[in-house]
Amino acid sequence: MSDSDLPADFLAQLGRVTGKRARIVIEHILAHGHVTTEQLERLYGYKHPPRAIKDVRDQGIPLITERVRSSDGRTIASYRFGDPEKVRTGRIGGRRGTPHGFRAKLFEQGDGCCASCDGRFELRELQVDHRIPYEIAGDDKASYQQLDSSMILCPSCSRSKSWSCEQCPNWQDRIASTCEHCYWAYPLDHSHVATTPVRRMELLFQGEEVTIYKQLSETVSASERSLQDEVKRIVRDFLSGTLT
Repeated sequence: MSDSDLPADFLAQLGRVTGKRARIVIEHILAHGHVTTEQLERLYGYKHPPRAIKDVRDQGIPLITERVRSSDGRTIASYRFGDPEKVRTGRIGGRRGTPHGFRAKLFEQGDGCCASCDGRFELRELQVDHRIPYEIAGDDKASYQQLDSSMILCPSCSRSKSWSCEQCPNWQDRIASTCEHCYWAYPLDHSHVATTPVRRMELLFQGEEVTIYKQLSETVSASERSLQDEVKRIVRDFLSGTLT
């Protein structure tokens, strides 16, 4: 995609973005039409490519996510500019940074566990995120200055949340109250997942718990039930008092 393919006001908006990671993404897309997570990692050394993509979106620049194949056959994300008419003005400067010590406070509040899968991780492994995406509510409501407006996620759950939010119909509607009832905002108290009326629960087996997982897997291996079905059966029987 060349500069001549884009409206002048859109190019002007791109030119006002000065952050290093965001500029790399923008310049690569301008030169090649798109950029993949593989390219961001291999060419520019970003171990967490979605963060660079967030930097661009936080500036109000619309990006479209597509699924493509990597050089080794894996499914990865590719990004290109979205509709120039959907530029969100007033976002230059992006979100406010995480205050010093804020992540440690969230870590302590959550007992060192990911808010989604409840897995226990080192502080350096966990990432701070808005409960309601910055792209929806900005920093007025979902501020890194407020513990109850933020959550801490492991890298895997952080990527899953990003993908789910980007595919959600509310990504276009941008109604903050819809997000307030979503799993990805409040895993323990939700009524939908990305507007789909289902309930979700993540289970991560760590350390000695792996033995439980193996036993469960062996129990269902000879049956036609899945691990998920067996866990639901155990919960259902426990709640009804008929657990055997």
